[in-house]
Amino acid sequence: MTAPVKIYGPVISTYVRVVQIVCEEAGLAHEVIPTAAHAPENRHPFGKVPLVEIDGLELYETHSIANYIDNAHNGGALQPADPAQRAVVERWISVGNSYLFPLFERGLVMPYIMHRYAKMDLDKARIAKALPDIAKTLSFLDLELQKDGAWTSAGFTLADIFLHCILRGVESTPEGGAGMAQMQVLPLWMASCRARPSIAATAWPGEQADT
Repeated sequence: MTAPVKIYGPVISTYVRVVQIVCEEAGLAHEVIPTAAHAPENRHPFGKVPLVEIDGLELYETHSIANYIDNAHNGGALQPADPAQRAVVERWISVGNSYLFPLFERGLVMPYIMHRYAKMDLDKARIAKALPDIAKTLSFLDLELQKDGAWTSAGFTLADIFLHCILRGVESTPEGGAGMAQMQVLPLWMASCRARPSIAATAWPGEQADT
């Protein structure tokens, strides 16, 4: 029996969950070893998460990890064979990692994580400052989905996994949940993702109460 994939990172983490979902899609057993980003035992050279042990390899950077798992253990099922469609998938993963995650995480998600789990005062000023840009970004994503299906036109891919995990954090906050509920297509897409077994199987603790 193949040893479970070891995923080092926080239990509640956008990118740890991406790896968990890709493992589920590939039928790989996996376990999360709770590890803070800058903990001494975290071997990522830049102090990020996750770091993964699989097939005798030690991998870091989530996009690289996801590609390896899908290619080595899932026949590339989460990546379109057509080069043009694959370019679209790669573009949306890049958009998510480079623009969406930093905006959502710093401006909305992290203040709530620190408030809920570290019992710190909620940074309402940071949230208020970020909300206009967050609202514009959610509207942009919704319009892209309405226009041509955006990242969903090739079926369920790595782009869906990355973007769902990024947007799930937003959806779990009061302001983010209210903003997403005003969109036409994003809530439907999020619901379709939650119905997928791989995503349902990797729900964060307490997530069902948020849906």
